[in-house]
Amino acid sequence: MAGLDLKPGHDQASYAVRCEWGPVGATAVPADVAVVVDVLSFTTTVAVAVERGIDVLPFRWRDSRAVEHAASRDALLAVGRLEAREQAGQVSLSPAAMAGVRDVERVVLPSPNGSTITWALAGTGARVVAGSLRNAAAVADHLAPLLRGGATCVVVPAGERWPDDTLRPCVEDLWGAGAILSALADRGVEGLSPEARAATHAWAGARLPVDLHDCAGGRELAAAGFADDVSMAAEVDAADVVPVLEGEVFRDARH
Repeated sequence: MAGLDLKPGHDQASYAVRCEWGPVGATAVPADVAVVVDVLSFTTTVAVAVERGIDVLPFRWRDSRAVEHAASRDALLAVGRLEAREQAGQVSLSPAAMAGVRDVERVVLPSPNGSTITWALAGTGARVVAGSLRNAAAVADHLAPLLRGGATCVVVPAGERWPDDTLRPCVEDLWGAGAILSALADRGVEGLSPEARAATHAWAGARLPVDLHDCAGGRELAAAGFADDVSMAAEVDAADVVPVLEGEVFRDARH
């Protein structure tokens, strides 16, 4: 973030593999690779879409230019889960709904956390990757050779928002970050910061799928009628896709 006055050590620059929260953390801790993790929404939905061969274009949340942006790129504009329920045929942030989408090639997918962070990172020069529990091992397989070769990485648990719009660190994104970081360590990647190692410890203590359904975010979605989204998000390593931002589009890096 331009003009951000960081205290010594806050950028974790002494470590090759870093971890920091939310939109401010994503830009305050630069690295060659940035892995955005938004488990109960954006990055899980991106993984599901990319599995189905759909190009995903991130965009800022509640930006009035989204309609024009989607039209100019011949893409379908996704809406929030509740909006999609009221509008038949709409694509939304729901990974379960995305799994049933037919005859769609490109989607503009705004979200308040993961997509907004991705949008902010797009112009930084970092290689931006969408990570989740569904594709943690695949992301680690893709990144480990780069990191063993000297590249740096920051894993960004997106977090949620409190009603006053401040960051609410959420355990599901910590688990997602920890799953990816643990997989990197298992593949011989060294130089994890204490913040990154803390995420691996959180992941080691998680009991899935039970904990994902029982955490605050999982209960919130279930109460709103989206328990299937939680179930899909809890399918650890169910996908082998690696969504990487190419220009303004997430595509599978394996192809």
